[in-house]
Amino acid sequence: MLQALANIFKVPELKKKVLFTLFIVVIYRIGAHVPTPGVDGNALNAFFQRIAGTAGGNLFGIMALFSGGALQRATVFALGIMPYISASIILQLLTVVIPHFERLAKEGGEEGRRTLIQYTRYGTLILALIQTFFIALWLENPNAFQGMVIVPNPGWPFRLMTILTLTAGTVFIMWLGEQIDEHGIGNGMSVLITAGIIEAIPTAVMQTGSLVRLGQLAYWKLAFMLVLFTFTVVTVILIIQGQRKIPVQYAKQIRGHRVYGGQSTYLPLRVNQAGVIPIIFAQSIILFPATIAGFFPAQGFVRSIATGLAPGSALYTTLTALFIIFFTFFYTAITFNPIDVANNLQKYGGFIPGIRPGKNTAEHLDYLMTRIAFSGALFLAVIAIFPSIINSPKVLNIPFLVASFFGGTGLLIIVGVVLDTMKTIESQLLMHHYEGFIKKGKLKARIR
Repeated sequence: MLQALANIFKVPELKKKVLFTLFIVVIYRIGAHVPTPGVDGNALNAFFQRIAGTAGGNLFGIMALFSGGALQRATVFALGIMPYISASIILQLLTVVIPHFERLAKEGGEEGRRTLIQYTRYGTLILALIQTFFIALWLENPNAFQGMVIVPNPGWPFRLMTILTLTAGTVFIMWLGEQIDEHGIGNGMSVLITAGIIEAIPTAVMQTGSLVRLGQLAYWKLAFMLVLFTFTVVTVILIIQGQRKIPVQYAKQIRGHRVYGGQSTYLPLRVNQAGVIPIIFAQSIILFPATIAGFFPAQGFVRSIATGLAPGSALYTTLTALFIIFFTFFYTAITFNPIDVANNLQKYGGFIPGIRPGKNTAEHLDYLMTRIAFSGALFLAVIAIFPSIINSPKVLNIPFLVASFFGGTGLLIIVGVVLDTMKTIESQLLMHHYEGFIKKGKLKARIR
Protein backbone atom coordinates (compact mmCIF):
# COMPACT_ATOMS: atom_id res chain seq x y z
CA MET A 1 0.00 0.00 0.00
CA LEU A 2 2.76 2.47 0.96
CA GLN A 3 4.70 1.56 -2.18
CA ALA A 4 1.59 2.18 -4.30
CA LEU A 5 1.13 5.61 -2.71
CA ALA A 6 4.78 6.39 -3.39
CA ASN A 7 4.36 5.29 -7.02
CA ILE A 8 1.61 7.89 -7.49
CA PHE A 9 4.13 10.70 -7.12
CA LYS A 10 6.53 9.06 -9.58
CA VAL A 11 4.09 9.67 -12.45
CA PRO A 12 4.01 13.44 -13.13
CA GLU A 13 0.59 13.41 -14.80
CA LEU A 14 -1.02 11.33 -12.04
CA LYS A 15 0.72 13.37 -9.33
CA LYS A 16 -0.69 16.57 -10.84
CA LYS A 17 -4.22 15.14 -10.94
CA VAL A 18 -4.11 13.89 -7.33
CA LEU A 19 -2.73 17.17 -5.97
CA PHE A 20 -5.29 19.16 -7.96
CA THR A 21 -8.11 17.01 -6.55
CA LEU A 22 -6.85 17.51 -3.00
CA PHE A 23 -6.61 21.26 -3.64
CA ILE A 24 -10.25 21.40 -4.76
CA VAL A 25 -11.31 19.35 -1.73
CA VAL A 26 -9.53 21.82 0.58
CA ILE A 27 -11.36 24.73 -1.08
CA TYR A 28 -14.65 22.89 -0.66
CA ARG A 29 -14.06 22.23 3.03
CA ILE A 30 -13.02 25.86 3.64
CA GLY A 31 -16.24 27.06 2.00
CA ALA A 32 -18.20 24.73 4.26
CA HIS A 33 -17.18 26.93 7.21
CA VAL A 34 -18.00 30.37 5.72
CA PRO A 35 -21.17 31.55 7.55
CA THR A 36 -24.33 32.77 5.86
CA PRO A 37 -25.18 36.42 6.68
CA GLY A 38 -28.08 37.00 9.08
CA VAL A 39 -28.01 33.55 10.74
CA ASP A 40 -27.02 32.88 14.35
CA GLY A 41 -24.70 29.94 13.67
CA ASN A 42 -24.10 29.19 17.35
CA ALA A 43 -27.83 28.90 18.05
CA LEU A 44 -28.36 26.68 15.02
CA ASN A 45 -25.45 24.44 15.98
CA ALA A 46 -26.77 24.23 19.54
CA PHE A 47 -30.13 23.08 18.19
CA PHE A 48 -28.53 20.33 16.11
CA GLN A 49 -26.43 19.28 19.10
CA ARG A 50 -29.62 19.01 21.14
CA ILE A 51 -31.22 16.62 18.64
CA ALA A 52 -27.95 14.84 17.78
CA GLY A 53 -29.36 11.49 18.87
CA THR A 54 -32.03 11.66 16.16
CA ALA A 55 -30.28 13.84 13.59
CA GLY A 56 -31.32 11.50 10.85
CA GLY A 57 -34.99 11.81 11.73
CA ASN A 58 -35.89 14.39 9.10
CA LEU A 59 -34.99 15.50 5.59
CA PHE A 60 -32.52 18.01 6.96
CA GLY A 61 -30.55 15.07 8.34
CA ILE A 62 -30.10 13.78 4.77
CA MET A 63 -29.16 17.25 3.55
CA ALA A 64 -26.67 17.61 6.40
CA LEU A 65 -25.10 14.30 5.36
CA PHE A 66 -24.56 15.41 1.75
CA SER A 67 -23.40 18.89 2.76
CA GLY A 68 -20.75 17.58 5.13
CA GLY A 69 -22.24 19.35 8.14
CA ALA A 70 -22.48 22.71 6.36
CA LEU A 71 -26.25 22.83 6.94
CA GLN A 72 -25.77 22.58 10.71
CA ARG A 73 -23.43 25.57 10.60
CA ALA A 74 -25.63 27.50 8.12
CA THR A 75 -22.68 28.18 5.82
CA VAL A 76 -22.71 29.25 2.17
CA PHE A 77 -22.43 25.57 1.22
CA ALA A 78 -25.43 24.57 3.37
CA LEU A 79 -27.33 23.05 0.43
CA GLY A 80 -24.33 21.01 -0.59
CA ILE A 81 -24.69 19.19 -3.87
CA MET A 82 -28.24 17.92 -3.24
CA PRO A 83 -29.83 20.10 -6.00
CA TYR A 84 -27.33 18.71 -8.52
CA ILE A 85 -28.08 15.13 -7.46
CA SER A 86 -31.82 15.75 -7.72
CA ALA A 87 -31.46 17.42 -11.13
CA SER A 88 -29.33 14.53 -12.41
CA ILE A 89 -31.87 11.95 -11.24
CA ILE A 90 -34.79 13.88 -12.71
CA LEU A 91 -33.01 14.27 -16.07
CA GLN A 92 -32.16 10.58 -16.10
CA LEU A 93 -35.82 9.75 -15.55
CA LEU A 94 -36.85 12.16 -18.30
CA THR A 95 -34.60 10.39 -20.81
CA VAL A 96 -36.99 7.44 -20.57
CA VAL A 97 -40.15 9.54 -20.89
CA ILE A 98 -39.24 12.35 -23.33
CA PRO A 99 -38.01 11.27 -26.80
CA HIS A 100 -35.86 14.39 -27.23
CA PHE A 101 -33.75 13.56 -24.17
CA GLU A 102 -33.59 9.91 -25.20
CA ARG A 103 -32.20 10.86 -28.62
CA LEU A 104 -29.61 13.12 -27.01
CA ALA A 105 -28.49 10.32 -24.69
CA LYS A 106 -28.32 7.57 -27.33
CA GLU A 107 -27.55 9.30 -30.61
CA GLY A 108 -26.23 12.73 -29.67
CA GLY A 109 -22.64 11.65 -29.07
CA GLU A 110 -20.34 14.14 -27.38
CA GLU A 111 -22.54 17.09 -28.35
CA GLY A 112 -25.61 15.38 -26.88
CA ARG A 113 -23.73 14.66 -23.68
CA ARG A 114 -22.75 18.32 -23.34
CA THR A 115 -26.35 19.38 -23.94
CA LEU A 116 -27.58 17.05 -21.19
CA ILE A 117 -24.92 18.41 -18.84
CA GLN A 118 -26.12 21.93 -19.60
CA TYR A 119 -29.72 20.92 -18.86
CA THR A 120 -28.51 19.45 -15.57
CA ARG A 121 -26.90 22.77 -14.69
CA TYR A 122 -30.11 24.66 -15.41
CA GLY A 123 -32.08 22.14 -13.34
CA THR A 124 -29.61 22.51 -10.48
CA LEU A 125 -30.04 26.29 -10.50
CA ILE A 126 -33.86 26.08 -10.50
CA LEU A 127 -33.97 23.49 -7.70
CA ALA A 128 -31.44 25.47 -5.67
CA LEU A 129 -33.57 28.63 -5.89
CA ILE A 130 -36.66 26.71 -4.72
CA GLN A 131 -34.92 24.88 -1.90
CA THR A 132 -33.11 27.94 -0.59
CA PHE A 133 -36.38 29.84 -0.36
CA PHE A 134 -37.91 27.16 1.86
CA ILE A 135 -34.72 26.90 3.90
CA ALA A 136 -34.94 30.65 4.54
CA LEU A 137 -38.54 30.23 5.76
CA TRP A 138 -37.46 27.28 7.90
CA LEU A 139 -34.65 29.29 9.52
CA GLU A 140 -37.09 32.13 10.32
CA ASN A 141 -39.57 29.81 12.07
CA PRO A 142 -38.82 29.57 15.84
CA ASN A 143 -41.35 26.74 16.16
CA ALA A 144 -39.11 24.54 14.01
CA PHE A 145 -36.28 25.05 16.51
CA GLN A 146 -38.22 24.47 19.73
CA GLY A 147 -38.56 28.21 20.40
CA MET A 148 -34.94 29.13 19.59
CA VAL A 149 -34.37 32.28 17.51
CA ILE A 150 -31.99 31.44 14.66
CA VAL A 151 -32.60 34.57 12.55
CA PRO A 152 -32.58 37.79 14.63
CA ASN A 153 -33.90 39.94 11.75
CA PRO A 154 -36.33 37.93 9.62
CA GLY A 155 -38.01 39.29 6.53
CA TRP A 156 -37.61 39.54 2.79
CA PRO A 157 -34.11 41.12 2.92
CA PHE A 158 -32.90 38.06 4.82
CA ARG A 159 -34.75 35.67 2.49
CA LEU A 160 -33.33 37.25 -0.67
CA MET A 161 -29.83 37.30 0.81
CA THR A 162 -30.14 33.63 1.83
CA ILE A 163 -31.46 32.60 -1.60
CA LEU A 164 -28.62 34.43 -3.35
CA THR A 165 -25.90 33.20 -1.01
CA LEU A 166 -26.86 29.52 -0.81
CA THR A 167 -27.66 29.26 -4.53
CA ALA A 168 -24.29 30.78 -5.40
CA GLY A 169 -22.65 28.29 -3.03
CA THR A 170 -24.36 25.35 -4.73
CA VAL A 171 -23.38 26.57 -8.22
CA PHE A 172 -19.78 27.02 -7.03
CA ILE A 173 -19.72 23.47 -5.66
CA MET A 174 -21.03 22.21 -9.01
CA TRP A 175 -18.19 24.07 -10.75
CA LEU A 176 -15.64 22.57 -8.34
CA GLY A 177 -16.91 19.08 -9.12
CA GLU A 178 -16.63 19.70 -12.85
CA GLN A 179 -13.04 20.89 -12.39
CA ILE A 180 -12.19 17.57 -10.73
CA ASP A 181 -13.84 15.72 -13.61
CA GLU A 182 -11.74 17.63 -16.12
CA HIS A 183 -8.39 18.04 -14.39
CA GLY A 184 -8.46 15.76 -11.34
CA ILE A 185 -8.96 12.12 -10.47
CA GLY A 186 -12.30 10.36 -9.92
CA ASN A 187 -15.88 11.61 -10.20
CA GLY A 188 -15.92 15.20 -8.97
CA MET A 189 -19.32 15.31 -7.29
CA SER A 190 -18.79 11.94 -5.59
CA VAL A 191 -15.37 12.99 -4.31
CA LEU A 192 -16.78 16.19 -2.76
CA ILE A 193 -19.68 14.34 -1.13
CA THR A 194 -17.28 11.75 0.27
CA ALA A 195 -14.98 14.46 1.64
CA GLY A 196 -17.91 15.97 3.52
CA ILE A 197 -19.01 12.63 4.96
CA ILE A 198 -15.48 11.66 5.99
CA GLU A 199 -15.15 14.93 7.92
CA ALA A 200 -17.70 13.61 10.42
CA ILE A 201 -15.54 10.58 11.26
CA PRO A 202 -13.32 12.36 13.85
CA THR A 203 -16.44 13.67 15.62
CA ALA A 204 -17.95 10.19 15.67
CA VAL A 205 -14.71 8.72 17.07
CA MET A 206 -14.55 11.39 19.80
CA GLN A 207 -18.19 10.75 20.74
CA THR A 208 -17.47 7.05 21.01
CA GLY A 209 -14.39 7.72 23.15
CA SER A 210 -16.42 10.01 25.46
CA LEU A 211 -19.09 7.34 25.90
CA VAL A 212 -16.42 4.78 26.82
CA ARG A 213 -14.73 7.13 29.31
CA LEU A 214 -18.04 8.00 30.97
CA GLY A 215 -18.97 4.34 31.25
CA GLN A 216 -22.03 4.70 29.02
CA LEU A 217 -20.56 2.30 26.46
CA ALA A 218 -19.10 -0.96 27.73
CA TYR A 219 -15.80 -2.19 26.34
CA TRP A 220 -17.38 -5.37 25.03
CA LYS A 221 -19.85 -3.23 23.07
CA LEU A 222 -16.96 -1.21 21.64
CA ALA A 223 -15.17 -4.39 20.55
CA PHE A 224 -18.39 -5.72 19.07
CA MET A 225 -18.88 -2.45 17.18
CA LEU A 226 -15.38 -2.65 15.67
CA VAL A 227 -15.96 -6.23 14.52
CA LEU A 228 -19.39 -5.29 13.20
CA PHE A 229 -17.99 -2.28 11.34
CA THR A 230 -15.27 -4.38 9.70
CA PHE A 231 -17.79 -7.01 8.64
CA THR A 232 -20.14 -4.34 7.25
CA VAL A 233 -17.41 -2.66 5.20
CA VAL A 234 -16.21 -5.98 3.75
CA THR A 235 -19.78 -6.93 2.87
CA VAL A 236 -20.42 -3.57 1.21
CA ILE A 237 -17.25 -3.94 -0.87
CA LEU A 238 -18.24 -7.42 -2.01
CA ILE A 239 -21.76 -6.33 -2.96
CA ILE A 240 -20.65 -3.16 -4.75
CA GLN A 241 -18.13 -5.09 -6.83
CA GLY A 242 -20.38 -8.14 -7.21
CA GLN A 243 -21.62 -8.92 -10.70
CA ARG A 244 -23.08 -11.79 -12.68
CA LYS A 245 -21.00 -12.52 -15.78
CA ILE A 246 -23.17 -13.61 -18.69
CA PRO A 247 -21.07 -15.40 -21.37
CA VAL A 248 -21.32 -13.82 -24.82
CA GLN A 249 -19.98 -15.33 -28.06
CA TYR A 250 -19.35 -13.29 -31.19
CA ALA A 251 -19.69 -14.96 -34.58
CA LYS A 252 -16.83 -14.85 -37.05
CA GLN A 253 -17.17 -12.36 -39.89
CA ILE A 254 -15.01 -12.42 -43.02
CA ARG A 255 -14.35 -9.05 -44.62
CA GLY A 256 -12.03 -9.30 -47.57
CA HIS A 257 -9.01 -11.31 -46.45
CA ARG A 258 -9.50 -10.65 -42.76
CA VAL A 259 -11.55 -12.50 -40.14
CA TYR A 260 -13.26 -10.44 -37.45
CA GLY A 261 -15.02 -11.58 -34.29
CA GLY A 262 -15.13 -15.14 -33.07
CA GLN A 263 -13.95 -14.23 -29.56
CA SER A 264 -15.72 -15.01 -26.30
CA THR A 265 -16.42 -12.38 -23.65
CA TYR A 266 -19.02 -11.74 -20.97
CA LEU A 267 -21.76 -9.24 -20.16
CA PRO A 268 -21.49 -8.00 -16.53
CA LEU A 269 -24.76 -7.55 -14.62
CA ARG A 270 -24.09 -5.62 -11.42
CA VAL A 271 -25.70 -6.72 -8.16
CA ASN A 272 -26.01 -3.11 -6.98
CA GLN A 273 -27.14 -1.60 -10.28
CA ALA A 274 -29.12 1.23 -8.63
CA GLY A 275 -26.38 2.44 -6.26
CA VAL A 276 -27.59 4.62 -3.36
CA ILE A 277 -30.52 6.17 -5.27
CA PRO A 278 -33.21 3.83 -3.76
CA ILE A 279 -32.08 4.69 -0.22
CA ILE A 280 -32.23 8.43 -0.94
CA PHE A 281 -35.70 8.17 -2.47
CA ALA A 282 -37.07 5.95 0.30
CA GLN A 283 -35.72 8.04 3.18
CA SER A 284 -36.87 11.28 1.56
CA ILE A 285 -40.45 10.02 1.27
CA ILE A 286 -40.65 8.44 4.72
CA LEU A 287 -38.98 11.33 6.57
CA PHE A 288 -41.09 13.99 4.84
CA PRO A 289 -43.86 13.87 7.54
CA ALA A 290 -41.23 14.34 10.26
CA THR A 291 -39.92 17.41 8.46
CA ILE A 292 -43.41 18.88 8.03
CA ALA A 293 -44.18 18.21 11.69
CA GLY A 294 -41.24 20.41 12.68
CA PHE A 295 -43.17 23.44 11.41
CA PHE A 296 -46.17 22.69 13.65
CA PRO A 297 -45.57 22.89 17.42
CA ALA A 298 -49.02 21.65 18.43
CA GLN A 299 -49.62 17.93 18.76
CA GLY A 300 -51.80 16.75 15.94
CA PHE A 301 -52.34 14.24 13.19
CA VAL A 302 -49.15 15.13 11.34
CA ARG A 303 -47.00 14.92 14.46
CA SER A 304 -48.55 11.56 15.36
CA ILE A 305 -47.56 10.21 11.97
CA ALA A 306 -44.08 11.66 12.38
CA THR A 307 -43.73 9.96 15.77
CA GLY A 308 -44.82 6.64 14.30
CA LEU A 309 -42.29 7.03 11.48
CA ALA A 310 -39.38 7.86 13.78
CA PRO A 311 -36.15 5.99 12.94
CA GLY A 312 -36.00 2.72 14.81
CA SER A 313 -39.76 2.15 14.98
CA ALA A 314 -41.26 -0.96 13.44
CA LEU A 315 -43.30 1.07 10.93
CA TYR A 316 -40.24 3.08 9.84
CA THR A 317 -38.14 -0.06 9.38
CA THR A 318 -40.84 -1.90 7.42
CA LEU A 319 -41.71 0.99 5.10
CA THR A 320 -38.04 1.82 4.49
CA ALA A 321 -37.31 -1.74 3.41
CA LEU A 322 -40.37 -1.90 1.13
CA PHE A 323 -39.68 1.48 -0.49
CA ILE A 324 -36.03 0.59 -1.09
CA ILE A 325 -36.99 -2.68 -2.77
CA PHE A 326 -39.54 -0.87 -4.94
CA PHE A 327 -37.17 1.93 -5.99
CA THR A 328 -34.38 -0.56 -6.66
CA PHE A 329 -36.52 -2.35 -9.24
CA PHE A 330 -37.80 0.97 -10.58
CA TYR A 331 -34.37 2.54 -11.04
CA THR A 332 -32.86 -0.69 -12.40
CA ALA A 333 -35.61 -0.86 -15.02
CA ILE A 334 -34.69 2.67 -16.11
CA THR A 335 -30.92 2.22 -16.26
CA PHE A 336 -30.89 -1.31 -17.73
CA ASN A 337 -32.98 -2.00 -20.83
CA PRO A 338 -32.72 -5.70 -21.81
CA ILE A 339 -34.29 -5.03 -25.22
CA ASP A 340 -31.60 -2.49 -26.14
CA VAL A 341 -28.85 -4.79 -24.87
CA ALA A 342 -30.23 -7.72 -26.86
CA ASN A 343 -30.53 -5.59 -30.02
CA ASN A 344 -26.95 -4.33 -29.65
CA LEU A 345 -25.65 -7.87 -29.22
CA GLN A 346 -27.51 -9.01 -32.33
CA LYS A 347 -26.33 -5.96 -34.27
CA TYR A 348 -22.66 -6.75 -33.68
CA GLY A 349 -23.04 -10.52 -34.14
CA GLY A 350 -23.04 -11.45 -30.47
CA PHE A 351 -25.22 -14.02 -28.76
CA ILE A 352 -25.57 -15.83 -25.44
CA PRO A 353 -24.79 -19.55 -25.89
CA GLY A 354 -27.99 -21.58 -25.78
CA ILE A 355 -30.24 -18.53 -26.16
CA ARG A 356 -31.66 -17.38 -29.49
CA PRO A 357 -30.85 -13.75 -30.42
CA GLY A 358 -33.47 -11.03 -30.26
CA LYS A 359 -36.59 -11.45 -28.16
CA ASN A 360 -35.43 -14.61 -26.36
CA THR A 361 -32.18 -12.92 -25.34
CA ALA A 362 -34.08 -9.89 -24.00
CA GLU A 363 -36.39 -12.13 -21.95
CA HIS A 364 -33.42 -14.09 -20.61
CA LEU A 365 -31.58 -10.92 -19.56
CA ASP A 366 -34.73 -9.51 -17.97
CA TYR A 367 -35.20 -12.72 -15.97
CA LEU A 368 -31.59 -12.68 -14.76
CA MET A 369 -31.60 -8.97 -13.95
CA THR A 370 -34.81 -9.32 -11.93
CA ARG A 371 -33.25 -11.99 -9.72
CA ILE A 372 -30.01 -10.05 -9.34
CA ALA A 373 -31.87 -6.80 -8.59
CA PHE A 374 -33.87 -8.53 -5.86
CA SER A 375 -30.63 -9.60 -4.14
CA GLY A 376 -29.29 -6.05 -4.44
CA ALA A 377 -32.56 -4.62 -3.09
CA LEU A 378 -32.43 -6.83 0.00
CA PHE A 379 -28.82 -5.79 0.59
CA LEU A 380 -29.69 -2.09 0.32
CA ALA A 381 -32.65 -2.52 2.66
CA VAL A 382 -30.50 -4.18 5.33
CA ILE A 383 -27.74 -1.57 5.01
CA ALA A 384 -30.26 1.30 5.22
CA ILE A 385 -32.05 0.15 8.37
CA PHE A 386 -28.92 -1.10 10.11
CA PRO A 387 -27.95 2.27 11.73
CA SER A 388 -31.42 2.81 13.22
CA ILE A 389 -31.35 -0.73 14.65
CA ILE A 390 -28.03 -0.38 16.48
CA ASN A 391 -29.04 3.16 17.50
CA SER A 392 -32.07 1.71 19.30
CA PRO A 393 -31.94 1.71 23.16
CA LYS A 394 -32.82 -1.99 23.07
CA VAL A 395 -29.69 -2.86 21.06
CA LEU A 396 -26.45 -0.83 21.44
CA ASN A 397 -27.97 2.61 22.13
CA ILE A 398 -25.15 4.56 20.49
CA PRO A 399 -25.48 8.08 19.02
CA PHE A 400 -26.93 8.28 15.53
CA LEU A 401 -23.78 9.98 14.19
CA VAL A 402 -21.72 6.97 15.26
CA ALA A 403 -24.34 4.48 14.11
CA SER A 404 -24.53 6.08 10.66
CA PHE A 405 -21.08 4.72 9.82
CA PHE A 406 -22.37 1.16 10.16
CA GLY A 407 -24.56 1.45 7.09
CA GLY A 408 -26.85 3.71 5.17
CA THR A 409 -26.10 6.13 2.38
CA GLY A 410 -22.88 7.47 3.86
CA LEU A 411 -21.07 4.14 4.07
CA LEU A 412 -22.15 3.13 0.55
CA ILE A 413 -20.91 6.42 -0.88
CA ILE A 414 -17.56 6.27 0.92
CA VAL A 415 -16.83 2.67 -0.07
CA GLY A 416 -18.06 3.13 -3.65
CA VAL A 417 -16.06 6.33 -4.27
CA VAL A 418 -12.91 4.93 -2.68
CA LEU A 419 -13.13 1.80 -4.85
CA ASP A 420 -13.72 3.80 -8.04
CA THR A 421 -10.85 6.18 -7.25
CA MET A 422 -8.51 3.30 -6.48
CA LYS A 423 -9.40 1.62 -9.78
CA THR A 424 -8.69 4.84 -11.68
CA ILE A 425 -5.32 5.29 -9.97
CA GLU A 426 -4.60 1.58 -10.48
CA SER A 427 -5.12 1.83 -14.22
CA GLN A 428 -2.91 4.93 -14.42
CA LEU A 429 -0.11 3.18 -12.53
CA LEU A 430 -0.29 0.03 -14.65
CA MET A 431 -0.06 2.14 -17.80
CA HIS A 432 3.30 3.39 -16.53
CA HIS A 433 4.37 -0.10 -15.35
CA TYR A 434 4.04 0.55 -11.63
CA GLU A 435 2.40 -1.80 -9.16
CA GLY A 436 -0.89 -0.46 -7.87
CA PHE A 437 -2.91 -1.06 -4.72
CA ILE A 438 -3.84 -4.60 -5.83
CA LYS A 439 -0.79 -6.75 -6.49
CA LYS A 440 -1.30 -9.07 -9.44
CA GLY A 441 2.22 -10.42 -9.75
CA LYS A 442 5.18 -8.91 -11.48
CA LEU A 443 4.54 -7.17 -14.73
CA LYS A 444 6.10 -8.94 -17.66
CA ALA A 445 5.61 -6.12 -20.09
CA ARG A 446 8.46 -3.63 -20.05
CA ILE A 447 9.32 -0.64 -22.13
CA ARG A 448 12.09 -1.61 -24.53
